[in-house]
Amino acid sequence: MKTKNRHYSTFHIAGFSYWEGCMAFNELKIGTELTLVREDDNKFDPYAIAIYYGEYKLGFIPRAENHEISKFLELGYSDLFEVRINKLSPDAHLENQVGVIVYIKPNKAE
Repeated sequence: MKTKNRHYSTFHIAGFSYWEGCMAFNELKIGTELTLVREDDNKFDPYAIAIYYGEYKLGFIPRAENHEISKFLELGYSDLFEVRINKLSPDAHLENQVGVIVYIKPNKAE
């Protein structure tokens, strides 16, 4: 039996109102795949992980959620995670407009 992706975490994008989220918002849809980029030189958070839609930096994984994921990214396991938009709320506070779900992908060798 083939294993499906497993839910790992769900959260809103932190700092959405400070980065390029407003420029990309109209292009975002439920299910849109996003990219995680480890920012080990981030002076505000040693475990910072930025979230990108193409070239647009949307914000970050919230601090309460980034510690464990940052360890995997530091070790080169960037293909371990699949990140998708699971909620869009244009009328919500800017920091709560985009919900994200993180899945752990199955081992390709199986």
